[in-house]
Amino acid sequence: MADTQPLVLGFETSCDETGIGLVRGQTLLSDALATSMAEHERFGGVIPEIASRAHLEAMVPTVHRALADAGVGFGDVDAVAVTSGPGLTGALLVGVAAAKAYALALGVPLYGVNHLAAHVAVDELEHGRLAEPSIAMLVSGGHSSLLLVPDLAQDVQPLGQTIDDAAGEAFDKVARVLGLPFPGGPPIDRAARDGDPRSIAFPRGLTGPRDAAYDFSFSGLKTAVARWVETRERAGEPVPVADVAAAFQEAVVDVLTAKAVRACREHGVDHLVVGGGVAANSRLRAVAQERCDTAGIVLRVPSPRLCTDNGAMVAALGSRLVEAGVAPSAPDLGADSSLPVTVVSR
Repeated sequence: MADTQPLVLGFETSCDETGIGLVRGQTLLSDALATSMAEHERFGGVIPEIASRAHLEAMVPTVHRALADAGVGFGDVDAVAVTSGPGLTGALLVGVAAAKAYALALGVPLYGVNHLAAHVAVDELEHGRLAEPSIAMLVSGGHSSLLLVPDLAQDVQPLGQTIDDAAGEAFDKVARVLGLPFPGGPPIDRAARDGDPRSIAFPRGLTGPRDAAYDFSFSGLKTAVARWVETRERAGEPVPVADVAAAFQEAVVDVLTAKAVRACREHGVDHLVVGGGVAANSRLRAVAQERCDTAGIVLRVPSPRLCTDNGAMVAALGSRLVEAGVAPSAPDLGADSSLPVTVVSR
């Protein structure tokens, strides 16, 4: 039965990872990845031109590696899916151009998909069909979003988003202040394990009674951490890196999980999906589980390897679109760096 389901080849190039995935139904066959992260480290952030050139160099070898890992050939591919937004324009264009070329050469339909919706879809590869409706919380370097998902293939509704720094961006900036490597998420997670999250009372942004219920703000938190560290350094006192990391991380996690659980309660939804690169954070996963258990909410979080950008998530969403009978994209599909999450495919 599984072999009768369409085989979807997915392309992800929204930032610095070249991800190629192969999915049949809800079964992941391969997930090949090439990253240019090492080339961006000395700049403390992703440089779009470097990322675009790296995608060009990695594209064909990564496609061939994905096919080899899955044990299939080009003739077995039934559809192609590609991230067409949001993301870095140049990086997106490389992926869209490659996907269009492969789809045309293979004579199969092409689906341009939304990067954020794909982060939700990837969970189905590990935990089966998503309950609909679900609440999805996506947290990464570029996005912190709360979504209501009545129908993953056709209806994703935004509830809240970051109004300044996304959670992942705040992790990167605080890591720089603490002298930790880029990207900042994993180093802060590791450092925080030896720290006391209650040692410093950092602010929780947008949690007052008059604040937008589901929007996020981490710019003030990032600034508060920087000023706290600067004050210690000016006084000639050592900076307790582990405590700062733990207290900062706790502030981020507290806000994210509280708003996600509140969204579930207020919309009468008992399933929460957490995705995006920051979803790999150990403290976020633990607190989300604790709060969901208390509230009677089923929590679904992909394994850390599927939380970061990858081709599997694009192929997974493409598979859902094929199954739902959604029309393929037109041959003139382009890239849209600010594609709204309400547009699942285009």
